[in-house]
Amino acid sequence: QVQLVESGGGLVQPGGSLILSCATSGFTFWLRVMNWYRQAPGKERELVASASNIGGSTDYADSVKGRFTISRDSHKSMVYLQMNSLEPEDTAMYYCNTRIYDTDYWGKGTLVTVSS
Repeated sequence: QVQLVESGGGLVQPGGSLILSCATSGFTFWLRVMNWYRQAPGKERELVASASNIGGSTDYADSVKGRFTISRDSHKSMVYLQMNSLEPEDTAMYYCNTRIYDTDYWGKGTLVTVSS
């Protein structure tokens, strides 16, 4: 079955960096768009970054443009989110996501806390 497992979260100071990883299995990775979402306490889940399955195109939320970079490794079926210049507003649970035939699949998330 489809599995998405996030890792790499933690506590970081403002201005710091983290790399999140998402290990995937159970589907044909190269066929699917891969996404990172986040949900802060008391807020709705929001799309942070997307990586297309074709052509290597990426897209980002305005709030993270220029600071975050999504990448994917089709050989390893992995997705990454490089996060630089982190701000307290980036504190959230981060989720890996893909949609297959109108069904959304999610990992359990990894917590990122940006605080001094």
